[in-house]
Amino acid sequence: MFQKINIQEELIKVRKRALTEDDLLKEFKTILTEVDSKREDILNTLNSQNDCNFNHFNIDKLDRFKIFHEQQIKTICANYRLRFLDSMHFTNDYPAEAISKIRELENIHKTKLFGFKIIAPLEAFKLKKADDPLLFAPLGNGYYYLIHKWGNDLHPLRKIKYWAFKNVENLLISLTFLSVFFTALTYPFFITKNPNFGYLLMLFMFYFKGFVGMFFIIFGSSGKNFSEYSWQSQYDKIR
Repeated sequence: MFQKINIQEELIKVRKRALTEDDLLKEFKTILTEVDSKREDILNTLNSQNDCNFNHFNIDKLDRFKIFHEQQIKTICANYRLRFLDSMHFTNDYPAEAISKIRELENIHKTKLFGFKIIAPLEAFKLKKADDPLLFAPLGNGYYYLIHKWGNDLHPLRKIKYWAFKNVENLLISLTFLSVFFTALTYPFFITKNPNFGYLLMLFMFYFKGFVGMFFIIFGSSGKNFSEYSWQSQYDKIR
């Protein structure tokens, strides 16, 4: 009913299992070493100067929803006062997911990626902050491929907060509305009789010139620049 046990054969089976487990352990250690080595290699690439603007992707294996043109990136950076800089300027730590995404892409496309760029606020390139960084690799001809996004989402009012700093036109519109607001708010203190257009215009021009002068004294002396002109600058002041 029950088959007899051959101790010698059982010993051989145990020995085979032990050898297999050792082999598996060695293989696992080898894989871990390769992964650590690959991770270090990717981090070195991210933190190194590289002027590459093209990577050898397999076009058929790209996600078209992750392909963006430089002009689209510029629009977002200008609207939200963000920077689009080489990854070597990024001072924060990269999450494991970002490294894994790069390694996965390199395996899928059978290539090594270079020329990484990141969209983030300027503070993320100087301070230990990470609001909504996006990691890109260049595709060539002004196109970039989004690899990974991490960190905190931007505040919903950030676009409104920096709208006036997008370009000169937005600044003038903002200062005009601000001058109109102060004119409407304060004209009774300056004009006791029924105000006419000439008096109101004179008061408006007083406020407008004052706000323009005050802005350029404060903003200009700080060396800041408008978002449309600084989105690819690694400096926080005009150079």
